[in-house]
Amino acid sequence: MGTAVDIGVFRDMARSVTKAAGLGVGEIEVRRDCLELPAWPADLAGLRVAVIADLHAGSPQVDEDRIDRIVERVSTESVDLVALLGDYIDPEVALGEWIEPESIAGRLGRLESRLGTYAVLGNHDWAHAGARMGQALREAGIAFLENRAVEVEGSGSGFWIAGLGDLMKRQADLEGTLAQVPANVPLLLFSHNPDVFPRVPPHVALTLSGHTHGAQVDVPVLRNKVTPSRFGARYTGGHIEECGRHLYVSDGIGTSRLPVRFRAKPELPVLELRPCTNASH
Repeated sequence: MGTAVDIGVFRDMARSVTKAAGLGVGEIEVRRDCLELPAWPADLAGLRVAVIADLHAGSPQVDEDRIDRIVERVSTESVDLVALLGDYIDPEVALGEWIEPESIAGRLGRLESRLGTYAVLGNHDWAHAGARMGQALREAGIAFLENRAVEVEGSGSGFWIAGLGDLMKRQADLEGTLAQVPANVPLLLFSHNPDVFPRVPPHVALTLSGHTHGAQVDVPVLRNKVTPSRFGARYTGGHIEECGRHLYVSDGIGTSRLPVRFRAKPELPVLELRPCTNASH
């Protein structure tokens, strides 16, 4: 019992110290971006997607109450769709604690949107909870996509969402998953890890990823080395366009290893998707 109390005290101290130093997970910025996408149709113009990535729940700054507040914040945005991009659980952050996957998923299951919530898993989910995390999401009413594609109806002519297995801990079967989608339909791709993006074909309207934490400790000279990607800082965060293909990487909310962020403020992106109006695209 004494040990538990001592850890709780240290956890509270970590919250206070990192907040005072501007290094922790402070107020989450709602980042509203409008993306013009060549493969997005006019009858779906204005679709709004809330993106929740990298909670790493169990770290000193992301407990169950914090998840509740995030859910409440998303619900005030009146979005059409919620994208959950993995790494929901991580008790191994310094001074972290174990939170049951069912508790995390149950809270995320209260997210409100017109067309529902869709999720993939990340490397920390598989490392710490295994298949239990995906099962908990399913039981909470969330569509869990592991190398699986589904049609979303009720918005314009409808569209598809494809979700990949984690690139580090599972098989990210890009080709097999995209083969499940009919030709010439609007398509969003969810992948926790953005390193799949160079292989994504141009008919995918938008790839959504997390994992990189905006480098988490974003020091210009070091960011190329600390970003957890084989491409260095190439996919650190934000809207990225390569050869007419579009990727959005969220900086996410939580932390890995150390409960510290620097120049990588936790964010909750709300993306408005529109077709391109620029002929050069």
